[in-house]
Amino acid sequence: MSHHATSPFTTTWNYPAEIRTGAGRIRELAEACRALGMTAPLLVTDPGLAELPMVASAVERCREAGLACAVFSAIKGNPTGRNVADGVAAFRDGGHDGVIAFGGGSGLDAAKAVALMAKQADGVSLWSLEDIGDNWKNADGRAVVPVVAVPTTAGTGSEVGRASVITDEQAEVKRIIFHPGMMPKTVILDPELTVGLPPAITAATGMDALSHCMEAWCSPNYHPMAEGIAVEGMRRIRDFLPAAHADGEDRVARQQMLVASMMGATAFQRGLGAMHALAHPLGALYDAHHGTLNAVLMPYVLRANECAIGEPMVRLGRYLDLRQPGTTAVIDWVLELRERLGIPHSLTELGIDGARAERVGRMAVADPSSASNPIAFDAQRYQAVFLSAVEGRL
Repeated sequence: MSHHATSPFTTTWNYPAEIRTGAGRIRELAEACRALGMTAPLLVTDPGLAELPMVASAVERCREAGLACAVFSAIKGNPTGRNVADGVAAFRDGGHDGVIAFGGGSGLDAAKAVALMAKQADGVSLWSLEDIGDNWKNADGRAVVPVVAVPTTAGTGSEVGRASVITDEQAEVKRIIFHPGMMPKTVILDPELTVGLPPAITAATGMDALSHCMEAWCSPNYHPMAEGIAVEGMRRIRDFLPAAHADGEDRVARQQMLVASMMGATAFQRGLGAMHALAHPLGALYDAHHGTLNAVLMPYVLRANECAIGEPMVRLGRYLDLRQPGTTAVIDWVLELRERLGIPHSLTELGIDGARAERVGRMAVADPSSASNPIAFDAQRYQAVFLSAVEGRL
């Protein structure tokens, strides 16, 4: 098919996976599954999406193309170990041979974890693959089934991630499950699938993408490619998130946000930081929306890291064309953007109080994301940042 007859955004590139981008590319889903050798894909998504026409039509297309496609959607907004186990059971019972990961961060993360676990030997548990040291070597890499990822939000970028964040309900903690083989083989970025996204979800997921780029940009680790992708992702978010929020039908803005979201997840190979180190425990303890948490925490963490990020903040301010490049200007830009998008200023507005502050501080230090924060905060410091975000004190 000729791509030139369509829009300039209809193209395919191969970094960090095969990325098919452009309006209407969802029509290639069955062919993408076949190209990876699938005959019976399991489409994993969340219960809200499972009810929508876009999932029904995706399944129908696959079946018309002769694929034995079924749907698994019994997952929570913060997917759990039990959700993954149920998905693996559905995969095995249905005799499936691949996964279509369809949805926002929760659907994609659950789907990737199902693909990782579906054919592992019985002795391998999900938690034994937590992203600590070389744990991923506990899994048989050849047993990971192929994944075609179809994001329906522009936020987590999980479609190009090698990890899934899964809640361990027993321990009340979010665990990062990692395996290099979890990276989906093919990604379809179709803005048509995101036009129906409500403004509040567009805002929260877009700010999640910004937090990935921002934390990668501030990370002290040496990874120049990730640095370049992070700063360009932030420019696109500056230019297109307000437009996507104001007019959900703006397909150019929707397309650019899907790309920026994917850039954020590609960039955070350089590491994340205190925003995520706090957002993970808060998501586990309060079951709050991950993107919204990052959006609320962002300015408080930038302020707390201020003495260590002066130079990158000046460069970022120049790239974003801010009047006075530097940390204060970047924080002001973030506050202004949040206000335009209707993001709350404090965690109190999300129903989170300071009662468990000590526990949050301890969990944040233990979170893997804390390792690449520009300053090594201790539990007390995390507790203080958390409380300032609860009280709305910048």
